[in-house]
Amino acid sequence: MVITTTKGNLKDYTSSNKKIDWIELEWEELNKRILRKQTEGGSDVSISLDNGGHLHYGDVLYEDEDTLIAIRTKLEKVYVIKPKTMKEMGKAAFEIGNRHTPCIIEDNEILVRYDHTLEKLMDEVGVTYEQSERRFKEPFKYKGHQH
Repeated sequence: MVITTTKGNLKDYTSSNKKIDWIELEWEELNKRILRKQTEGGSDVSISLDNGGHLHYGDVLYEDEDTLIAIRTKLEKVYVIKPKTMKEMGKAAFEIGNRHTPCIIEDNEILVRYDHTLEKLMDEVGVTYEQSERRFKEPFKYKGHQH
């Protein structure tokens, strides 16, 4: 099956009772427009989106009477940092940024990909954190820099 455009997003299919056959991607793959993957149900899918197109969490690639084929990201090990004060938030954000470690800030939490060397850093900052697994709904944004 060759896919050149998406059919919409799962949030547009809220009243649908169709089975979802997932294609799981690494978060970096959301930026790609040409991929060859297999769904959890075993269907081979070639994705070749138009120029400028890229995938989003929940994109529906195919629909028939019973099934939707949709995109989601794989579960990844992460640290969930939960600053209790603005001072903790500032210190944690400074140290993470100083290491050029990409992060996502949502729901009063800082999410960073698992890296065992961050534990010592977070302990030194004195911020509350836990190891967890999450599905990233957007790719991390890397910003260029010069010294």
